[in-house]
Amino acid sequence: MFERQIKIPEPEEIKQMAPMPAGLKKIKDERDTLITEVITGDSDKLVVIVGPCSAHEPAPVLEYVERLGKLNEKVKDKLVLVPRIYTNKPRTKGVGYKGMFSQPDPTKAEDILKGILTIRKLNVQAIEASGLTAADEMLYPANYGYVDDLLSYVAVGARSCENQLHRLVSSGIDGPVGIKNPMSGSILVMLNSIYAAQSGQVFKLNGWQVKTFGNPLAHAILRGAVDGYGNDIPNFHYEFVMQVAEGYAKSELKNPAIIIDANHSNSGKKFKQQIRICEEVMQNRIYDKDFKKIVKGFMIESFLEEGNQKEDIIYGKSITDPCLGWDDTERLILDIADKV
Repeated sequence: MFERQIKIPEPEEIKQMAPMPAGLKKIKDERDTLITEVITGDSDKLVVIVGPCSAHEPAPVLEYVERLGKLNEKVKDKLVLVPRIYTNKPRTKGVGYKGMFSQPDPTKAEDILKGILTIRKLNVQAIEASGLTAADEMLYPANYGYVDDLLSYVAVGARSCENQLHRLVSSGIDGPVGIKNPMSGSILVMLNSIYAAQSGQVFKLNGWQVKTFGNPLAHAILRGAVDGYGNDIPNFHYEFVMQVAEGYAKSELKNPAIIIDANHSNSGKKFKQQIRICEEVMQNRIYDKDFKKIVKGFMIESFLEEGNQKEDIIYGKSITDPCLGWDDTERLILDIADKV
């Protein structure tokens, strides 16, 4: 049984309530082009999608993104930095903090309308503070329209990549969509998801029959896997990446590209391991030109303070998965830039 609570306005109504300032559109267009050129191979830069596991509070996220904007000025000839402003949090057991979209204040009950307006304001303020447009996970495809004008990168998570609606909506997004391998680690399932996203589709979305023309910028994110006993299986190593490259070649997908997620099952959520993982991947890019050609960047979980906490007591510290602190993040990004 469903109890109706609050009628949520449609995306276009929300955009009128909380519009993106016209002056920011040029910044977003330029950022979209930078990221797209990396995915298509027209740029030798690397994309680094970096930031908190979940954006649970605006103030520390804005401070983090502002720092990232200043760091971007030092590395922009080698890297395209994309802040993670992740506002939806998938839950393995279906309960717990579900992200700013549902709970703009994690200490209070769900308030989705306020959450949507908070997200839009946060993304606009982040662009104004840093000149950087963000990435977010498309956890609920029907909600993507509330932020589609603000984001430059969209991720489809490991639990979602086999879902038909995620694949179909990805096929209509005008920009890079990174699709993670499923929890099982199956390369075939991930490549099938990318194939569906790169193909034109007709389906029902938000009360409409819609038609898409395929998204050639859909690509792979390797985040590690989990076996039947709950053990983490990393998939960032050279041999596995080259297997994915072979799978890409056989499938004839457009714009072969892999982003390495340095946390999650690749690190076993041991956040400091992200430094070692990025180092190994960069060494492999130096070692093999084919590896270098297909690995287009990283996804890194990082915040102002390292680690995590159960409640929001320490400013700028994750309340979900543990993250690198700022000092380690800055050193890591500078090191990656030196090795590009």
